[in-house]
Amino acid sequence: MGCLRGSSQCQRLLYDRLAGKMYAVCLRYARSKSDAADMLQDGFVKVFTKLDQFQFNGSFEGWVRRIMINTALRTYQRQRFDFESSGYEHLPERPIDPDAISNLSEAELMRLVTKLPDGYRMVFNLVAIEGYSHAEAADLLNIQESTSRSQLTKARRWLADQVENMSKVNE
Repeated sequence: MGCLRGSSQCQRLLYDRLAGKMYAVCLRYARSKSDAADMLQDGFVKVFTKLDQFQFNGSFEGWVRRIMINTALRTYQRQRFDFESSGYEHLPERPIDPDAISNLSEAELMRLVTKLPDGYRMVFNLVAIEGYSHAEAADLLNIQESTSRSQLTKARRWLADQVENMSKVNE
């Protein structure tokens, strides 16, 4: 209730409680740590200005997470590279070892996810990590559902190739 009344002390407590988790969310969508910090700040400004709109349906943390994701996506859309290319656009389909990514630690996977090209990273985060459907991801990113599916396939292929390259180095 203190946050609703604009208490800076209560806002600080809320920020301290959720900032770490929400920074991790922003970091997955950002190109850099400083971009993630900016997204986090912008997201919390939105949280505090829209706090009266929380309906107490579902978890508060989930509501904040959705604000952070939407803030990250808006930032991405403003910075979007129209002609982003990764070199995976014209590769023939090939099977991906299903165990390639599952053998990674969470920290290793997140480090690789942050290196994905922007379009791949956005779809991978929304569909594979956050659990959105391709239709929802397409709507959020203003792309076709088929593009979402294609981007996820390419993201998984890119990640599998990176894991394969890592295992060759470790042999």
